[in-house]
Amino acid sequence: MNRHILTPEVQRFLREHEHIDPAAMALRKSPFPTVSPAELAQQLDSRQRCRKKLPVWYDTPGIYYPEKLSIEQASSQVTATHKAGIVPKGSRIIDLTGGFGVDTLFFAQRAAAVTHCETNAGLSEIASHNASVLGVANGTFMATDGLRHVQNMPAGTFDVAYIDPSRRVAQRKVFRLEDCVPDVVANQHELLWKVPQLLVKSAPLLDITAALQVLEHVSAVHIISTGNECKELLFVMDRGHTGEPQLVATALTADAVAWFAFMPSEEQTANPTFGAPTGYLHEPDAALLKSGAFKLISTRYGLDKLHRHTHLYTANEPDDDFMGKIFRITDVMGYGDFKKSKASWQGNVSTRNFPLKAETLRKRHRISEDGSRQLFFCTGPNDELLVIFTSKC
Repeated sequence: MNRHILTPEVQRFLREHEHIDPAAMALRKSPFPTVSPAELAQQLDSRQRCRKKLPVWYDTPGIYYPEKLSIEQASSQVTATHKAGIVPKGSRIIDLTGGFGVDTLFFAQRAAAVTHCETNAGLSEIASHNASVLGVANGTFMATDGLRHVQNMPAGTFDVAYIDPSRRVAQRKVFRLEDCVPDVVANQHELLWKVPQLLVKSAPLLDITAALQVLEHVSAVHIISTGNECKELLFVMDRGHTGEPQLVATALTADAVAWFAFMPSEEQTANPTFGAPTGYLHEPDAALLKSGAFKLISTRYGLDKLHRHTHLYTANEPDDDFMGKIFRITDVMGYGDFKKSKASWQGNVSTRNFPLKAETLRKRHRISEDGSRQLFFCTGPNDELLVIFTSKC
């Protein structure tokens, strides 16, 4: 950590040049003898990445930014805020894989005390500095292996342990929890003996069913999305919990939270209705789809499902409480008739349970972009291939 970067003149320079391409900055001569062009470029690049992802950091003077990988791997501000609300208020929390310290900051706002552990000493120093700038008074920052630290502490020292295991091992990406570092699966028994509650963050691509087969005492699984993109999974493990976990699909925006909670057994016993597209088309949010509540969506909202494997839903009237997007249906056409038609088509293209990909369909049928219309290519209730024309609702 080069503390010369924190001097007023360097900080002023970075603010004044914050819109410059970092690559171009790296090729310039630095106006500061103690700060290299590469360091200036790194600060600019990471600061630019924080503008939307981490606005609290971006808007606060005196923040020191790490390499871009640390920003990319950090939770977003909106997801970190939501996760902090899951832990018991006033608890003693340890972040075993602290990184840039985003989750730690928001945990600190709710916890009695929070401990940030990070094996990268430079990153630990950066996180500690930024926490001080951001006013964290109840945080302890340690450049150490968090898992080993918990193992060396007496049971009951912490109430909650949060872990975001690295999914990049030996320069390659891994997705199974057993392949991540540290290995949560191998250490779960000891962790839950030392700490009553364990929160495990994982990538959205992780198979939830497979994870539940190797993790024990899972009381809840939170599937979190922003902008209709599934961002992360959070497994809540409570010592002594038995029985099935609750699945909670959550869609976050800057000013609202939509959620859909259920037990796996509810989905298994749900009896959906099926029907042809009519009136309005309901497209579930990415988090809701990831949760696997395909039948419950129909029964909870009173919607007809188009097909067993087509996760689109329809009704004569829109359901304003629906967790996802709603489109007004303007026309429905069999794909065979669509292929024969000589008309020119405009609209965004989506596919659901259809043999061709969206890009293939766009090129094959010369469909031009039109943000006000959406064409859904899917399989209907009688196994027929359909094209559903919609407008935004």
